[in-house]
Amino acid sequence: MALTKEITYDYEIRGKYKSIQQRRRTTIVEDGEELSSAYHRTVYQIGMSLNGIDDETVVKSLSSSLWTQEVSSSYSLFNTSQSLGL
Repeated sequence: MALTKEITYDYEIRGKYKSIQQRRRTTIVEDGEELSSAYHRTVYQIGMSLNGIDDETVVKSLSSSLWTQEVSSSYSLFNTSQSLGL
């Protein structure tokens, strides 16, 4: 009667500014049979610190390939226009 806790991640890339949505699934398993599972979603956007987060290596890899200079500049311009009420 061994209980184990398994954590897995999957990802979605959403929107014009390539937000990375990370879904963590936590599963409790007893003797090979799933007893329960729960989900938690976290969204990462350009400019957020990615140090010390869950599955850090994968998220940093995704961000470096998705958050190009063009996407980053566009996002910065959007934030500026929003702060000015444009």
